[in-house]
Amino acid sequence: MKFTFGQYCGAALLTAIVALACLQPYFYPQDIGLQDLNQILLVPNEFHWLGTDHLGRDMFARLASAIRLSFGLALLCVSCACILGTTCGILAGLFPHWDRLFSFICDLIMALPGLLLILLFAALSPGTFWTLYLGISLVLWGEFFRVSRAVTSTLASSAELESSRLMGMGWGYCIKRHLLPRLVPMVFTLTAFSIANAILALATLGFISVGLRPPTAELGLMMTELFPYYHQAPLIFLQPVLCVFALVLGLQLLSGKFSQ
Repeated sequence: MKFTFGQYCGAALLTAIVALACLQPYFYPQDIGLQDLNQILLVPNEFHWLGTDHLGRDMFARLASAIRLSFGLALLCVSCACILGTTCGILAGLFPHWDRLFSFICDLIMALPGLLLILLFAALSPGTFWTLYLGISLVLWGEFFRVSRAVTSTLASSAELESSRLMGMGWGYCIKRHLLPRLVPMVFTLTAFSIANAILALATLGFISVGLRPPTAELGLMMTELFPYYHQAPLIFLQPVLCVFALVLGLQLLSGKFSQ
């Protein structure tokens, strides 16, 4: 397997954004909560590289913190959903009794739109991380389960798997030799898509004031706070929008198909 040119571009863009956000406290140490009402909605200058918001807080520091929060939470949600969903999908594809149980659970989860399910979890304890984590992970689990189950079910009745089993090979060998080479590229693509969807979900919840609460620096919440000032400072308002766009674009490019 090898990456396409688009995937290299996506990986480079995503790496640059995340590295810049993670290194910001070291080369640009600013307090993300420090307010200065004498310096509101400033344009970028030598003291505030990306200007200030409506409360005089430094935009670059807040954007870096928001990117770390959104990407980190999205990565945590997708990692848990990927591991659990793929494991359940493999079990369901190989063993019919597990298939009935996990498929029933998946049908229950998929009966509600994903965003509505996340909203229901967020309503349990507004403004907390764990409700967003549970809601997003649960929604994404179903996607990983369905993909891995479909691939495994097709392979379970194949001649190559039956030959390996007749030769006395264990399930571990069969999964490693026959299943993983087919499943890994699909899971990789789905993982990149899922991280992008998780970031969009967090931004959407923040924009409608259902997700995290102020003064937390979160991309969707920053859009909501700055929206009333888009006439006065359009550049300041566009910054969190462009951050979401760049993150999702990098992940979409990274999720491109593999070429052999």
